[in-house]
Amino acid sequence: MPRKIRVTVWGENVHERTNELVRHIYPQGMHNTIAEAIAEKTGLHVRTATLQQPQHGLTRRVLDDTDVLVWWGHAAHGKVRDRVVERVLARVWEGMGLIALHSAHYSKPFKRLMGTTCSLTWREAGEKERLWVCNPAHPIARNVGPYFELPSTEMYGEPFAIPAPDEIVFISWFQGGEVFRSGCTWKRGNGKIFYFRPGHEVYPIYYDKNVRRVLRNAVHWAASDGVRWIDSCPQVPARKAPEPLQVKGPRMHKEGQKGFR
Repeated sequence: MPRKIRVTVWGENVHERTNELVRHIYPQGMHNTIAEAIAEKTGLHVRTATLQQPQHGLTRRVLDDTDVLVWWGHAAHGKVRDRVVERVLARVWEGMGLIALHSAHYSKPFKRLMGTTCSLTWREAGEKERLWVCNPAHPIARNVGPYFELPSTEMYGEPFAIPAPDEIVFISWFQGGEVFRSGCTWKRGNGKIFYFRPGHEVYPIYYDKNVRRVLRNAVHWAASDGVRWIDSCPQVPARKAPEPLQVKGPRMHKEGQKGFR
């Protein structure tokens, strides 16, 4: 029997504590609503973590026990400790999946993994968004249909300063005329990454059935197969080379010396 995919949903849990409207829409916190959406009808093992917990809830043990990390951020990107970011990056390179939601395009882990500013244009006007499926055969778009709409949302528009995606799953059109690459994938190291745009906190977007379906599909797509690639820099002694060789010429490092990083 295959083991359950282990998912950790990370949320800032800031707006829910400081904004009455957000608290009304997400009384249990956005992270819990997202977790419920992912767990719905799947039987996945889903837990949550927040900014306010020790080590932001992302201890080495938690991340080692996580196949897919779902990240929602907006107002507190700068408050995430760098040592936790390094921990997240190491796990992605090893094979942990990462799903970045809405303003997590500006989160420290996502920007580090992209290597760009990840800037974009935006407008908060409660306008309609239509998300077009670019690749109906992609696992993330399974059972979604040719498009779906969100009646009120925040606009994100191009240019979106990201490296060229491996795949574009969704493109959004907004009532004001802008378009945006709203569902993109990459691979970094052994880990799969999916950025999904919808999720502004003052709208009940994470209750939408299509958004919830995309989240579940994305988790299954991003989950590793359990094989962990460890990033290291071992020295291979000449005597252990696949073919016999004679050591010659000048050498910077002694036989048996450990890594130089």
